[in-house]
Amino acid sequence: MPTTKKENFYFGLMMCFGMVVFMTFYNLFTHGLIGTISLNEIFTQLILVFIIASLLELFIVGPVAKKIALSLPFDKSKKVYVILSLAFFMVSGMVLFMSLYGLGTAYFSDSLIGESLLENYFSLIFRNFIFAFPLQLIIVGPLVRYLFTKFVKDKIVKESLS
Repeated sequence: MPTTKKENFYFGLMMCFGMVVFMTFYNLFTHGLIGTISLNEIFTQLILVFIIASLLELFIVGPVAKKIALSLPFDKSKKVYVILSLAFFMVSGMVLFMSLYGLGTAYFSDSLIGESLLENYFSLIFRNFIFAFPLQLIIVGPLVRYLFTKFVKDKIVKESLS
Protein backbone atom coordinates (compact mmCIF):
# COMPACT_ATOMS: atom_id res chain seq x y z
CA MET A 1 0.00 0.00 0.00
CA PRO A 2 1.25 3.52 -0.72
CA THR A 3 2.58 5.56 2.17
CA THR A 4 3.71 8.80 0.50
CA LYS A 5 2.04 11.23 -1.93
CA LYS A 6 4.36 10.08 -4.72
CA GLU A 7 3.55 6.43 -4.07
CA ASN A 8 -0.15 7.26 -3.86
CA PHE A 9 0.07 8.99 -7.26
CA TYR A 10 1.73 5.98 -8.93
CA PHE A 11 -0.61 3.52 -7.22
CA GLY A 12 -3.67 5.50 -8.33
CA LEU A 13 -2.45 5.64 -11.93
CA MET A 14 -1.74 1.92 -11.96
CA MET A 15 -5.15 1.10 -10.50
CA CYS A 16 -6.89 3.43 -12.98
CA PHE A 17 -5.05 1.90 -15.91
CA GLY A 18 -6.06 -1.64 -14.96
CA MET A 19 -9.68 -0.76 -14.30
CA VAL A 20 -9.98 1.40 -17.43
CA VAL A 21 -8.69 -1.38 -19.70
CA PHE A 22 -11.04 -4.02 -18.29
CA MET A 23 -14.06 -1.72 -17.99
CA THR A 24 -13.62 -0.31 -21.49
CA PHE A 25 -13.61 -3.76 -23.06
CA TYR A 26 -16.50 -4.86 -20.81
CA ASN A 27 -18.60 -1.89 -21.95
CA LEU A 28 -17.64 -2.37 -25.61
CA PHE A 29 -18.69 -6.01 -25.30
CA THR A 30 -21.99 -5.33 -23.49
CA HIS A 31 -22.95 -2.70 -26.07
CA GLY A 32 -22.05 -4.95 -29.01
CA LEU A 33 -19.28 -2.68 -30.26
CA ILE A 34 -16.40 -5.18 -30.40
CA GLY A 35 -15.63 -5.70 -34.06
CA THR A 36 -17.62 -2.66 -35.17
CA ILE A 37 -15.11 0.01 -34.18
CA SER A 38 -11.48 0.14 -35.22
CA LEU A 39 -8.46 -0.52 -33.04
CA ASN A 40 -7.52 3.14 -33.45
CA GLU A 41 -10.91 4.20 -32.05
CA ILE A 42 -10.54 1.76 -29.14
CA PHE A 43 -7.05 3.07 -28.38
CA THR A 44 -8.26 6.68 -28.53
CA GLN A 45 -11.16 5.81 -26.22
CA LEU A 46 -8.77 4.08 -23.78
CA ILE A 47 -6.53 7.15 -23.61
CA LEU A 48 -9.42 9.58 -23.15
CA VAL A 49 -11.11 7.44 -20.49
CA PHE A 50 -7.78 6.91 -18.68
CA ILE A 51 -7.17 10.66 -18.49
CA ILE A 52 -10.69 11.35 -17.20
CA ALA A 53 -10.62 8.46 -14.70
CA SER A 54 -7.15 9.43 -13.43
CA LEU A 55 -8.19 13.02 -12.81
CA LEU A 56 -11.36 11.89 -11.05
CA GLU A 57 -9.46 9.37 -8.92
CA LEU A 58 -6.65 11.74 -7.96
CA PHE A 59 -8.69 14.86 -7.20
CA ILE A 60 -12.28 13.90 -6.38
CA VAL A 61 -13.14 10.24 -5.83
CA GLY A 62 -9.87 9.12 -4.23
CA PRO A 63 -9.72 11.73 -1.46
CA VAL A 64 -13.46 11.44 -0.69
CA ALA A 65 -13.41 7.63 -0.72
CA LYS A 66 -10.39 7.54 1.61
CA LYS A 67 -11.97 10.02 3.98
CA ILE A 68 -15.23 8.04 4.16
CA ALA A 69 -13.59 4.60 4.32
CA LEU A 70 -11.11 5.54 7.02
CA SER A 71 -13.75 7.33 9.12
CA LEU A 72 -15.79 4.15 9.52
CA PRO A 73 -15.61 2.40 12.89
CA PHE A 74 -13.56 -0.74 12.17
CA ASP A 75 -10.14 -2.05 13.19
CA LYS A 76 -7.74 -0.20 10.85
CA SER A 77 -4.89 -2.54 11.83
CA LYS A 78 -6.58 -5.31 9.81
CA LYS A 79 -5.39 -4.66 6.27
CA VAL A 80 -8.21 -6.64 4.66
CA TYR A 81 -10.87 -4.35 6.17
CA VAL A 82 -9.05 -1.27 4.94
CA ILE A 83 -8.71 -2.75 1.43
CA LEU A 84 -12.39 -3.81 1.29
CA SER A 85 -13.73 -0.46 2.48
CA LEU A 86 -11.43 1.55 0.20
CA ALA A 87 -12.31 -0.67 -2.77
CA PHE A 88 -16.04 -0.34 -2.11
CA PHE A 89 -16.00 3.46 -1.90
CA MET A 90 -13.53 3.92 -4.77
CA VAL A 91 -15.52 1.64 -7.08
CA SER A 92 -18.80 3.25 -6.04
CA GLY A 93 -17.53 6.77 -6.74
CA MET A 94 -15.83 5.88 -9.99
CA VAL A 95 -18.88 3.95 -11.24
CA LEU A 96 -21.15 6.92 -10.52
CA PHE A 97 -18.91 9.32 -12.45
CA MET A 98 -17.75 7.06 -15.26
CA SER A 99 -21.31 5.81 -15.91
CA LEU A 100 -22.23 9.46 -16.38
CA TYR A 101 -19.39 9.71 -18.92
CA GLY A 102 -20.70 6.57 -20.66
CA LEU A 103 -24.22 7.95 -20.70
CA GLY A 104 -22.97 11.19 -22.25
CA THR A 105 -21.00 9.29 -24.87
CA ALA A 106 -24.04 7.16 -25.74
CA TYR A 107 -26.30 10.21 -25.86
CA PHE A 108 -24.04 12.15 -28.23
CA SER A 109 -23.53 9.13 -30.49
CA ASP A 110 -27.32 8.54 -30.65
CA SER A 111 -26.98 5.00 -29.31
CA LEU A 112 -29.33 5.28 -26.32
CA ILE A 113 -32.17 2.80 -26.15
CA GLY A 114 -35.73 4.17 -25.77
CA GLU A 115 -35.54 4.50 -21.96
CA SER A 116 -35.18 7.88 -20.27
CA LEU A 117 -31.75 9.29 -19.45
CA LEU A 118 -32.28 8.55 -15.76
CA GLU A 119 -33.27 4.92 -16.43
CA ASN A 120 -30.26 4.48 -18.71
CA TYR A 121 -27.97 6.01 -16.08
CA PHE A 122 -29.18 3.71 -13.29
CA SER A 123 -28.97 0.73 -15.62
CA LEU A 124 -25.36 1.65 -16.45
CA ILE A 125 -24.52 2.09 -12.76
CA PHE A 126 -25.93 -1.33 -11.93
CA ARG A 127 -24.19 -3.14 -14.81
CA ASN A 128 -20.88 -1.39 -14.21
CA PHE A 129 -20.88 -1.90 -10.44
CA ILE A 130 -21.63 -5.62 -10.59
CA PHE A 131 -18.62 -6.04 -12.89
CA ALA A 132 -16.24 -3.44 -11.40
CA PHE A 133 -16.42 -4.38 -7.72
CA PRO A 134 -15.49 -8.08 -8.14
CA LEU A 135 -12.95 -7.06 -10.80
CA GLN A 136 -11.34 -4.70 -8.30
CA LEU A 137 -11.32 -7.24 -5.46
CA ILE A 138 -10.30 -10.35 -7.37
CA ILE A 139 -8.13 -9.27 -10.31
CA VAL A 140 -7.04 -5.64 -10.62
CA GLY A 141 -6.56 -4.80 -6.94
CA PRO A 142 -4.33 -7.78 -6.07
CA LEU A 143 -2.41 -7.48 -9.36
CA VAL A 144 -1.76 -3.75 -8.91
CA ARG A 145 -0.76 -4.19 -5.25
CA TYR A 146 1.70 -6.92 -6.30
CA LEU A 147 3.17 -4.89 -9.18
CA PHE A 148 3.28 -1.74 -7.06
CA THR A 149 5.18 -3.51 -4.27
CA LYS A 150 7.52 -5.28 -6.68
CA PHE A 151 8.40 -2.42 -9.02
CA VAL A 152 7.38 0.96 -7.60
CA LYS A 153 7.63 0.77 -3.81
CA ASP A 154 11.02 -1.00 -3.83
CA LYS A 155 12.38 1.43 -6.43
CA ILE A 156 11.23 4.52 -4.49
CA VAL A 157 12.73 3.14 -1.27
CA LYS A 158 16.04 2.38 -3.02
CA GLU A 159 16.13 5.85 -4.62
CA SER A 160 15.61 7.55 -1.24
CA LEU A 161 18.42 5.50 0.31
CA SER A 162 20.88 6.46 -2.46
